[in-house]
Amino acid sequence: MTSRTIVITGASDGIGAAAARTLAEAGDRVVVVGRSEQKTQALAKDLNADYFVCDFAELDQVRTLAAQLRDDYERIDVLANNAGGIMGKHQLTVDGHEATFQINHLAPFLLTTELMDVLTASNAKVINTASGANNFGKLDLFDLNAEHTYSTNRAYGTAKLANILFTSELHRRFGEEGITTAAFHPGVVRTNFAADSTSPMRHAYKTLLNRFMLTPDQGADTLLWLVNGTAGTDWISGAYYAKRALAKANAQAYDAELAQGLWEASEALVAG
Repeated sequence: MTSRTIVITGASDGIGAAAARTLAEAGDRVVVVGRSEQKTQALAKDLNADYFVCDFAELDQVRTLAAQLRDDYERIDVLANNAGGIMGKHQLTVDGHEATFQINHLAPFLLTTELMDVLTASNAKVINTASGANNFGKLDLFDLNAEHTYSTNRAYGTAKLANILFTSELHRRFGEEGITTAAFHPGVVRTNFAADSTSPMRHAYKTLLNRFMLTPDQGADTLLWLVNGTAGTDWISGAYYAKRALAKANAQAYDAELAQGLWEASEALVAG
């Protein structure tokens, strides 16, 4: 069987790195993308894989990444949008967007849409790492930068809700062109998540609660199941999963009009 080309963002650590190792060991051509030059390069060297460094807090870097991927790979069988994080206080990126929303939603939205010609030609899977925290979110199309209402947890939850809405709208728009897509909750994983933020959540990752968290390999399980499974047989394109099963999301996640509105708003926000 011909090896697949699989691009994984947020691959320098955590479940992204765990998934990259498993897929590379199985013979897939894995392309790792990370924010840290040192960690991303080290993983790529270990796996004999290609790598790219990209900071999702700068959309120009995302555009450059997309151009490099288009130039270097004739096909991309899987795009795993796994990069993300939680911030602390309200802050804007150099692009003028609330950082949590940009890093978790706008950047992967831009990367995916910039690669759409390659993805559709490859009948690709687009897998988006969401979170059960989507239930803390509340998406307001008129306040996507959270200028009027902001809290750390709500901002993160809203961004993860946006991942699920993006997934369903991606299926609606491009399913007939060969794209299959899913979002998933990896569980609470023992990683460096939130370590660089000022979020109160960072303390849980440094205390005794850490021992009750999943390992990165355990957190990567549903991602790998989606990558290796078949849409329409093993899972439903456009849906949200946890522990290899359909999961219940925030009520807003099932609002088709909201999903369409978010797509259109996102297009406007990333227009460069």
